[in-house]
Parts: sequence; C-alpha cells; structure tokens
Amino acid sequence: MTLPRRSDPRNMNGAVRFWRIDMPAVVLAAVSVVIWFAAFPQEPVRDWVDVAQELSFFLAAAIGYPALAGFGERWLTVGWIFFTESLLLEVCDEFTAEPAFWGETFTFVVGVLGLAAAGYGFWRFARRHTRELAERAKALEALEQSHSTLRAVIEGTPDMVSVRDLAGRYLLVNSAGTKAASMTAEQMVGRTNAELFTPEVARALSDKDLRVLETGETVTYEESAPTDHGTRTHLVTKGVYRDHRGFALGLLRIARDITERKSAEAQLAHDALHDPLTGLPNRSRFLDDLSVSISRVRRKPSYLFAVLFLDLDRFKVINDSLGHAVGDELLACFARTLKTWLRPSDLVARLGGDEFTILLDGMDGPEDATRVAERIEAGLRNSLKIGDREVFASVSIGIALSTSGYERPEDVIRDADLALYRAKAAGRGRYALFDVEMHAKAMEHLQLETDLRRAVERQEFRMVYQPIIALDTRRLLGFEALIRWQHPTRGLLSPAAFLGVADETGLMVPIGRWCLRECCTQLAAWTAENDEASALTMSCNVSSRQLMHPQLLSYVREALSASGLEPARLRIEITESVIMEHAEAAASRLRELRDMGVQLDMDDFGTGYSSLSYLQSFPLHAVKIDRSFIERMRGGQNAEIVKAILTLGRNLGLEVVAEGVETGEQDQLLLDMGCPCAQGFLFSHPIQAEEAAKLIAAGVPAR
Repeated sequence: MTLPRRSDPRNMNGAVRFWRIDMPAVVLAAVSVVIWFAAFPQEPVRDWVDVAQELSFFLAAAIGYPALAGFGERWLTVGWIFFTESLLLEVCDEFTAEPAFWGETFTFVVGVLGLAAAGYGFWRFARRHTRELAERAKALEALEQSHSTLRAVIEGTPDMVSVRDLAGRYLLVNSAGTKAASMTAEQMVGRTNAELFTPEVARALSDKDLRVLETGETVTYEESAPTDHGTRTHLVTKGVYRDHRGFALGLLRIARDITERKSAEAQLAHDALHDPLTGLPNRSRFLDDLSVSISRVRRKPSYLFAVLFLDLDRFKVINDSLGHAVGDELLACFARTLKTWLRPSDLVARLGGDEFTILLDGMDGPEDATRVAERIEAGLRNSLKIGDREVFASVSIGIALSTSGYERPEDVIRDADLALYRAKAAGRGRYALFDVEMHAKAMEHLQLETDLRRAVERQEFRMVYQPIIALDTRRLLGFEALIRWQHPTRGLLSPAAFLGVADETGLMVPIGRWCLRECCTQLAAWTAENDEASALTMSCNVSSRQLMHPQLLSYVREALSASGLEPARLRIEITESVIMEHAEAAASRLRELRDMGVQLDMDDFGTGYSSLSYLQSFPLHAVKIDRSFIERMRGGQNAEIVKAILTLGRNLGLEVVAEGVETGEQDQLLLDMGCPCAQGFLFSHPIQAEEAAKLIAAGVPAR
C-alpha cells in the first residue's frame, strides 16, 4: 500500500500548511506593499491605462498563486512568487519618473528565476502526478485481483454464501447457494426470499434476520428446510455486513449442509443404545428405561412393573451344530417373534449372547408377568423358521417384581437373573419368580466362592477314606478318597457344600490336582509302613472340568512320579453323566489314561442313561452301582435293576462295586446276587488316614 505524499495540501496539518503555503503568501503581500510605498512618492510618467494593464498582470499572478499552491509542489510555488514579484516591480516602475533603484536587470533576473523555479516545480509536479497515476493503477489492479480471489473463494467453498441488502434483495449468491435453491444467480439477484420461495421456505431462510439487524450480533443456529432433494439440515451463520464507516448495508448468510453429519450422529446414537444383530434396545437403553420405572414407583408406590430375564435353552448346541450364522438368524427370529407376544408399550432388549430382558410397565398385578411368561413358553412350542430349517427352541425365564422395593436398575436385573438360574436348575423351559431367599443364597454362594479361593491358598482341605471290601471274604481291597473342607468358621464341610461352586469357578482344577497328589502320596505312605497295603488301590474322583482339562494327564503323571506309586494302583472315578456329556472326547481321554496304566471306574452307574454301545467303547475296569438303587432294595423288592447291572458287568468283563450299603439286608441281598465288592456305612464311614492305617493292619474294616 502507498502512503499519501505529505506535500499534498489535503494531507497537511495546520502548521505545515501555514509555513508552506500561507506564510509565503503573506511574505509576498508584505514585500509588495514595501515596494509600492517605496516607489509611490515619485511622479508617474505614464498614464493610468498602462499602469492598470501592468497591475492586472500582477493581480492575475497573485490570484493564480493559491491555485498553484494547491498542487502541493513547493518549487512551483516559489517560482510563481518570484515571477509575481517581477511583475510587481514592473508595475512599480511604471509609477516612477526615474528608473527605480533596483533596475531593469534585477527585475529581469527575478522574473527569470521565478520562471525557472516554476518550470522546475511543474516538472516535479508532472513526475509526481505520473507516479501517482501509476500507483493508483497498480492499487486498482491489486484491488481487482483481491476481488477476483475473494470471488473465487466464495464460489469454491461448499458452503452456501449469500448477501442481501436491507430490503432483503439478493446482491450475491455463490454457486453452492444457487445449486441448493435449484436456480441461477441471475434468477436470484435483485429478488427477495418471498419472491423466490414458498412461504415455508422463505420463513426458514429469513429466520432471525430482524434479531441480527437490531442487535448487530452474529448468530449461528441449525435450520431444516424442504428442498427438491428432501428436507436438509443446515448450520447457518448470519451477520451484518457494513461499509467503511460502520453503517449496516445488509445481511451476510453462510450455510453449511450438515444433513449427512446429523444422520451419522443419529445413527451413532441409535447404535449406542441398540443391538446391531436384532435391532432391539441394548443393556444401556434397558437400564435407562428401567430407571424411569423405578422413579415412578417412588412417586407412586402402587405402580407395578416386572422384569423378565430370558435365556434360550441349549443355544450353544444349536450354535455348535448348525453354525454361528444359523445361531444369529435364530436370535433375530426369536427377537421378532418375541415382540408379537407383548404389548407395544413393553420394552424388549438383548443384553448379549442368548440373553433377553423384558420390561413390563404399568401392570395390574403380579400375575400379569406370569401370564406373559406362560404365553412366551407356549409360543415356543411351535418351531421357528430359520431359512429352510425348522428349529425348536425353549426358553428359561426369571421374573423380578417391583414389589421388592428396588433403588437401582442393576439390582432388578440381578434378581431376575437369579430367578432365571433357579428356573434352569428346575429343568429348563420354565419360569421362576424371584424371592428374598434366592438373594440370600446368592450372597452365601458368593461368600463361599471367596472363602474357597482362600482355602486353595491356605490348604484348608482334608482327605478322608472309605474302605472298599470284597463281600464274600470281607477282605480290604482299597479305599475311595473323599475330600473335606475344614472351613475356618463353618467347620468341616462335605463335598456337596462346595464342589459345585468349585466346578463353576474353575477352582476344581487346582483342588483336583491337590487331591491326586494327596491320594497317591497317602497310599504310597501306607505301603511303606505295611506290606499288607501293597495290594490296595486308591480311587480318586475326577469332575467334568478336570477330565476335559488339557493338563490332566500331566497332573496324573506328576502325582504318580512324586509318590512313586504304581499306576495300576490308582483308580480314577468319573460319573456316568460326565462321560455321556462329552462321550467322544471322554472316550479319547480315558484311552490316554488307560495307556498310562491307570484303572478307570464309572461312578453312579445307572443314573446317566448311557447306551450299551458307548459302554463297550469306553476302556473301563469297573462300574459302581449308584446308592439310589441299593437304598430301594427291601425285602427282595426293587432289586431287578441291581441284578441287571451285575449281569451286564459280568458279561462285559467289568468289576462291579455296590455303593451305599448301610444295612445287613442289603449286604445279604448283594451276596445272594453275586455282587463282588461293596462300600458303605455298614462297613465303615469315611475315616482319617490314621484310622485307615489301623484297618490296613487288621485287614478287615470295622463294623
């Protein structure tokens, strides 16, 4: 940018103007007066016509001085002053009879100097003016370039930019704005929104105009306006545009189309609260709605709601057999079908996996929840259509009612989940209502799990041993090792009190490893103390989780190696139900154990409904008749199953051991049927290792 020259009178302050322009004029006038009075006393020799003519030249020169001074060139001003003075001297010379004291030469020199100074001043003025014209042209070119750049930016931006005057007429609309309006710039410029658009669109576009003009502030807001491409959402910024003095000239509007962004945000918000597979609300949404229902109960205690916790039975089997794709289709189909059995106001959610929850709001009574559960179970008696397959599914349902006085939604879901597990434990495909006893048992279960973890670290477990005898000779054949837990506060606990929890939590693996080591070590110790123990065996129970654990074989080898016990003296007992639950995998694992030389017994035989074909394929050494069959033998009645098992065992070449023999009658019946081995309270309760050592020495268990 070029700064204005200070010699321009328009850019001078008062003091500078006085010394550069006004003061020379005063000096010129003073000199003129002095010269005039110096020459006035002499007698004029020429007539007044000539004097008037000379004086007119002087006056013309004097009058022209301010005009020349206005050009702002001091040399031009000085030259004109000298030239004017020469004219004044000439005028004064006309009034005198004799030549003036300065002479004609002086007058000539003054005039020449004045003309020279004036000529130099004119040259400087012309040069400056030419330079200023060039600078002005350059400034205009820069302004045009700036205007073109601004126009390109406005046209190139994807935002819609428009400018309107105070009357609302468009002065400028960029290409994005004309495209959004489906018009050309020529159609829009000079016209108002009311002339271009429908009243609805015009109102939307003119929204907040008055506020912006009155307050002068810039506002940003979202607007929705119908277009040829549907309703679009814009982020609008409006402000006043002004001239260089600050006066408002009109309105500037910049709008950005955020329809896709808003749609993406809405989709993200939906996805955050909904399950992607089924489209149902997820846990977060369910908890939010459940919190609202709990708040309603606080305001109105008579208000009732219920939460149903649903779990598809045997879903893992369907997933593993038919594939995860079919499993996903089953979940989606079940979700769609589930909604048809409910009211529109009921909320169905998927928590994850095959778990669903239902919120029944505004019930008339608790029986409403049970009716819904019965309706769901009845509906699932029909098959679900999954592609070209028909799949039958059942569901277990736990119900928690608002009458329990909940404060947190998580507590409602917890109690419904507890009721669900009660329903599953009762046989699946049914429902159960939560009661306070369930929560107490759950808390007891949790405390037991905590204590059990500490028991593993503190080695609070003990082993007791129940003798196994030959019925005909009463000879001691071996022992079955049974675990006990010496609880620090509850005393000695039987396996039924804690092994279920141990198996659920995975603690059964380290506990079972300890049992194997203890069994082998104890039998080896008895053998070292008494040669009579060299023919005895030790039976150790193995759970389902232990049997399928990849380290079981190494744990068995570890126990045998550490104790020095022969593998044939270790008998591993697996219940019939465990073997049948994982038939093929169990058969493979049992063969590996047999190859190690370990003997294998099927415990609780007759309760797991194993087929004869499977029984033949397992590398077993013995079967143990479940105590429930022995208990029912009275007066020779109900002994057919026991006889059948004995016959089956003999035909398959398996040893048979009767468990739970407690009476002499049972003992005699088993002898008459030819049962070779037995164990039970009739012969001995489970005893400590010291007492077992005495029995080994005696060779016969105490009655």
